[in-house]
Amino acid sequence: MINKNHLVFIFFLLVSTNLFSQITDSTRITTSKDSTEISENRSSILIVKLNDTLNIRLGVDSLGVYKTIDTVRRLTKLDSLQIRMDSLLAPYYTKSLDSLTNKVNYAPRYRLSVNSLNGDTLYIQMPKEKAFISMQRKLTIDTLRIINPFQLSSIDTTKYAEDPIWWKNRNSFGFDISEAAFLNWNAGGNNSISGLLKVNLYRSYKKLYLLWDNEIFIRYGLNSQQDQELRKTDDKLQINSTFGYRKDTLTNWYYSVKFNFNTQFTDGFSYPNTSEPISRLFAPAYLFLGAGTYYDLKKKSFSLYLSPFTLKSTLVLDETLSDQGVFGVPVGKRSRNEFGVLIQNNWETEVIKNIVMKTRVELYSDYLNDFGNIDVKWDLNFDFIINKYMKANIGAYLIYDDDIKFKEDTNGDGELETLGARLQLKQLLGIGVLFNF
Repeated sequence: MINKNHLVFIFFLLVSTNLFSQITDSTRITTSKDSTEISENRSSILIVKLNDTLNIRLGVDSLGVYKTIDTVRRLTKLDSLQIRMDSLLAPYYTKSLDSLTNKVNYAPRYRLSVNSLNGDTLYIQMPKEKAFISMQRKLTIDTLRIINPFQLSSIDTTKYAEDPIWWKNRNSFGFDISEAAFLNWNAGGNNSISGLLKVNLYRSYKKLYLLWDNEIFIRYGLNSQQDQELRKTDDKLQINSTFGYRKDTLTNWYYSVKFNFNTQFTDGFSYPNTSEPISRLFAPAYLFLGAGTYYDLKKKSFSLYLSPFTLKSTLVLDETLSDQGVFGVPVGKRSRNEFGVLIQNNWETEVIKNIVMKTRVELYSDYLNDFGNIDVKWDLNFDFIINKYMKANIGAYLIYDDDIKFKEDTNGDGELETLGARLQLKQLLGIGVLFNF
């Protein structure tokens, strides 16, 4: 006979059986000490939760042994930061993984482009970050945690495209020397030594539509020979400045204004007469100021200046020379002005390996006086490069100016007769050192 107690026992037995079947279907063990959770289901796949960010799925093989199927990570804030940084850097850097050091490298890309609509040069701004946190490609895992899951990746930001250097500087300092010495030389000869100092300073500003080139040339040479006084072989001070504006960034032609000034440092003589100088500082001095067009090709070291409107001033600021009426300046006057057309060309190129040719040509003709009669200045130099600092040089300087008249005693009466203009030619050869900085 079934009484009330029997019914209660049967009821609890059924409830216990149902709960046990649910536990066998899905078993879940939670350990608070190591924060490891294990869940098992009927598909024989074991999911091990190591922490809040990493789950490992294990499968049972035919022998009943669990093997790793895959590892599933959930995104964290650091993951989101790494994804965001990758998206920001992608247009500007090339990303690569160094398998030896297990580091991510970022190499900057070319960031200069030209607008296809108006031809303007565009500079893309770059992110300022120099370092950020990224994931390692290899993770060391134990049962409780991931060891060193993140690392600090550095970015090469040596130059920013938004901050280009518009000024370019080039300086050179050189000293050439030539020497001849004789001892018991049967053929005879005089001991001599010559030195030439050369300084070239260059400053250029170029930004989109504007260009401003500035140059200073200094040359000074001396020669000493046996039984002779010290003599000057070269003396030059030249200042050039060109300002240009172009309508777009594709053309190399500029509307320009040019300033040029030439003079010397010390007195010049017609040797062996050293009592009466034939030239002095600012006597003569030549000043050119004009407007025209300027073609500049930096990659080829080539420039051409054409000016149909150029003012040329010849200065003789020494009173004695002014009273003699030299260099085309009227007697007693300190200056003479001309207005004409000016053409200037500079070109530098490597003819063959380690031989560089530099040429500078200047042509000028006055509209008002004898138009078509051209004043010529041509400077031609060949540099033979021995090594980084040693160079040999051979050069020639040619001048023809119809305003410069020569004087000579043609009949032997002691009086100098004024003759016409002549071709002036100077040739130099030397070897020395040259420092570029």
